[in-house]
Amino acid sequence: MTMAIDQTLLSYSTARQREYLEAIETHGSERKAAEAMGVARGTLSNAIAALKAKSAKMGYAPDCDMTHIVPDGFRVRGVSTYYDDEGKPRGQWVKSVEDRDRMEVIMREAFAAMAETLPRVHAAPGPVKVDESLCNLYTFTDSHVGALAWHREGGHDWDLKIAEQTLVAAFAHMVQAAPSAKVGFINQLGDFLHSDGSNGLMPVTPMHGHILDQDGRYAKVVATAIRVLRRIVDFALEKHEQVVVLLAEGNHDISSSIWLRAMFSALYENEPRVTVIQSELPYYVYQHGKTMLAFHHGHLRKNQDLPLLFAAQFPKVWGETTKRVCHVGHRHHTEEKEHSGMTVVQHPTLAARDAYAARGGWFAERSATVISYHTEYGQVARNTVCPEMFEEAA
Repeated sequence: MTMAIDQTLLSYSTARQREYLEAIETHGSERKAAEAMGVARGTLSNAIAALKAKSAKMGYAPDCDMTHIVPDGFRVRGVSTYYDDEGKPRGQWVKSVEDRDRMEVIMREAFAAMAETLPRVHAAPGPVKVDESLCNLYTFTDSHVGALAWHREGGHDWDLKIAEQTLVAAFAHMVQAAPSAKVGFINQLGDFLHSDGSNGLMPVTPMHGHILDQDGRYAKVVATAIRVLRRIVDFALEKHEQVVVLLAEGNHDISSSIWLRAMFSALYENEPRVTVIQSELPYYVYQHGKTMLAFHHGHLRKNQDLPLLFAAQFPKVWGETTKRVCHVGHRHHTEEKEHSGMTVVQHPTLAARDAYAARGGWFAERSATVISYHTEYGQVARNTVCPEMFEEAA
């Protein structure tokens, strides 16, 4: 005796669960199927139960009169079924909510596909002479491209035009002031975009949905962000033999950081002098001789916790280095302190205070810094810029 497979249920199954379903169909029961496959009946039953639980989250549980499936990227939050006097379902209300884990998978796939169609940048000639022992670390954090700030609230204006002019001018100045190092490391440390676009393109924070002051539509924000980063990378290629690009995850641009990494990896895949750091975790590391450079936006772990985290996660790099520095942002102000064998440098932002920061009473000097690291001696030079330098020049 055979049992027909529920084809809808089959569409949610893993390869192993599919084997179990096919065995049940062939042998007529879970007990016989388990015996034929040489597994415990409980193992098979648990696998089928897990499959049914998964399909129920998508709105499919026919034993409970749930047959309305929600789209991919969502999960069922609740189902209300109305029955007639004979106990037959007459109507149903299905409430769904975004499935963040699945949505992230979908977005990663979309970003990778998008990057496949981008025109590639061809290799360009590098500088004639560089210092082989140096790495210049150009740090930009919390740039909040797309934010809208008003000087009567926060002291300074900030919009898409100002952000682009300020960031490009700051980088050009730092490149000119820094030594001719072999490696130019573009440390974009997170919150580069003010909003993420993951909540229906609305200007809200991705995790909590807080409303943000934004200048223009998300498409304009994206175009400006890409244009700024392209110019920065191209400037760096003129100065340095090797260019390393970090596009870190921040709490404002969790998904945007994913497509930025995918896009810039594709854009410069034909330029062997450019390396875009790829990491699924928001903890990044780069080894320059005896110097360990670690990076985290700062939204998930406190500064004093980072040294032990990086020692545990990157033990080989930790063991091969004697100078260790972790760079963070997130808090929009400067702090530098040694913790457990590593100096943690908290960087400020070039962006102006928005209404939220102004009303909260938070003040901080606005600046960006290029730090030069030696393969043997660690930090050997530092140069800082502030927005006022470029306002006067204009």
